[in-house]
Order: sequence, then C-alpha cells, then structure tokens
Amino acid sequence: MADRSFLDWPFLDDGHRRLADELDAWCAATLAPAHGGDVDAECRALVRSLGDAGWLRYCVPAAYGGIHETLDIRSLALIRETLARHSGLADFAFAMQGLGSGTITLLGTEAQKRAYLPAVARGEKIAAFALTEPASGSDVASMETIAERTANGYRVNGAKTYISNGGIADYYVLFARTGEAPGSRGISAFVVDADTPGLAVTERLEVIAPHPLATLAFTDMALPETALLGEAGRGFAAAMATLDIFRTTVGAAALGFARRALDEATARVRVRRLGNGTLADNPITQSKLAEMVLDIDTSALLIYRAGWLRDVRGVRNTREAALAKLHATDSAQSVIDKAVQMFGGLGVTVGVPVEALYREVRALRIYEGASEVQKVVIARQHLADSAA
Repeated sequence: MADRSFLDWPFLDDGHRRLADELDAWCAATLAPAHGGDVDAECRALVRSLGDAGWLRYCVPAAYGGIHETLDIRSLALIRETLARHSGLADFAFAMQGLGSGTITLLGTEAQKRAYLPAVARGEKIAAFALTEPASGSDVASMETIAERTANGYRVNGAKTYISNGGIADYYVLFARTGEAPGSRGISAFVVDADTPGLAVTERLEVIAPHPLATLAFTDMALPETALLGEAGRGFAAAMATLDIFRTTVGAAALGFARRALDEATARVRVRRLGNGTLADNPITQSKLAEMVLDIDTSALLIYRAGWLRDVRGVRNTREAALAKLHATDSAQSVIDKAVQMFGGLGVTVGVPVEALYREVRALRIYEGASEVQKVVIARQHLADSAA
C-alpha cells in the first residue's frame, strides 16, 4: 500500500482527499494491466471508461460538464499520480484529454468550447496536442509548419511528430507559424478535426512504453477562420500557458510511478533471501530505501505546492511547476532504477511491474519540456528575481 500521509498536508482539502480515496478504489476494481496488444483499442477503451466514471470531468470547466469552475491543478495531479500508480496507459489516456483540451479551455470561443469540451469530459472525443516537429522539439519558436492566410481562412503545410494520440484522436490542437512577427510571436493555435482533408497520419511510432504516437503531415490543408484559437500570433503564449497547467501533473505521474516502484521493492526485499536474513535486513538496502522515500516525499511537496500556488493563491507558477517536473521525473527514474536493482534479474523480466515502470518513466524527462529546459526556466527566473 502506497504511503497516503501526504493527503493530510495543508496543500490539499477534504475534496481532494475524497477524490484520492474514490479514484484509488475505482482503479483497484477496474483497471487491468495493459497487455501490450492493440494499444489503440486499449486507449480508446480507457478514455471511454474514464469518461463513463466521471474522472474526465476534471479536465474541463464546470460550464462544459466539468467538476470545478476552473481547472484545479491539485485534482489533476492527484488523478495522474493515482492512475500512474495503477496503470501507465490509464494515466496517458487521462493526461491527453486534459492537455489536448486545455488550450480550448483557455482561449476557445464559446462555440469552440461547446463543440469539444463536453465530449472530452464524456470520453466521446479523443484529444491531441500537436506541437513537436521533426526538426524542433523543445525549441517551439523554430517550428516550420506554416498556416498561410487565404480568402476563407488558412492553408496549412508542414509536419508534426511524436504526437500523442496521433492516429486515434478525433481532433488536434495544432500550432503553426502565421507570420505576424518573427520567432515565437508569429505562431497561432488552431483546432483541427482529424478527418480534415489534407491531414494525414504518415507514420505510427513505436516507443519503449507502448502508447499511440504518430507523425502527421499537412498538405494544403484548408481551415476556416473559426478554427483559430484565440488571437493570431498568440499561439506560443497559448502553448506555454497550457503547459504551465499540465507540467505539474507530469511530475505527479512520475510520482505515481515512483510510489509503485517503492511498494514493489519493499515487498520484494522483505522476502528475498540474503544469507541468514532478507535483503531488507541489509544496511545497503535500507540506505537505498531511505533515499527512495526522501525523493518521493520531496517530489510530492514540490508538486502539491506548485498546484496550491496556482489554485489557491492564483499566481503564475512557472518556476514552481518547473521545479516539480524536474525533480519528480529525474528522481522517479532513480527510484525505479533502485527498485529494479533490488529485484535482481527478475527486475528486467518482461511482465514484472518494475520492468514496465522502468520503461514508462523515461519519456517523462523529455516531453512537455525536457529536464534541461526546466533547468533553464528555473535559472532564468532565479536570475531575474535576484536582479530585482
């Protein structure tokens, strides 16, 4: 059983504690381990199951079928932490409903919100966020996909890659260069239905932890003016605002993976024989367990502080979200590696939970801003604060 004492911290309220209890019980009763067969079908089924159970209502505001008046980062983090502890694919399915609708929540017109958000909350539309390109990942400002103005709207040409839910999404929030100004000031955001002519899935990508991923191509894709999200040329700010909300929750998913690894390792060392005792009796093992506990508690403090600042204080939490994601993802990698080591050869055997966790956690240090990018964000904010 994972440590749940953090639920009593002042960053969380009674509603969060009820959410954690109810979701944990639902996960235990409902989620089965991913079998690695038809991942697309599994993700579609998970989105529908999460929608039917009401958990996706936390991804949208109350006006469009959600739970809270505005997105509550602590709830999103609790859900991702809990889902990740039970199933990496379930966490992925939930996370993409939030990330793929977040820009619509922040910038969409009333018509756009009505067209997409209620269906996201019910699990009827699968969402995707199309930002990364073949030649640019974290350097969003250098994107090359172009949306040219036409008499009726825009014509889009270019490509996106490593797009989560690519190939199964019902719509994509797409970022493209519209040229109002150089660099990041000339990017706009659009909402694009998956069946739009000119949009093609050109490659399905296989990664170490199976998830639906694809490369998309846009060839003279025509979009109406009504596809624009927010103001033209403000897409970079929209992408960063969306990531500010969900970056904390990436750390929460890593925390869920780390908690599961600690649970698995603790159970294993209690029964694995070493000399006249067990591995748990060994001082080196105890030292590693202490390091794992420390990393997990530190991550949790950073994550729920970042959420509290945004939810309760109402302040921008870019620095705190970067700290939370950086520490939680890097330390989760270390926690899981230690767990694998405690399992010995069994730890790298397919089908053993710590082996799956080892594969699942790696991507979290890359997407939604790699660890190196988070360090730049933190350092720049520190220097700016020091100068002030």
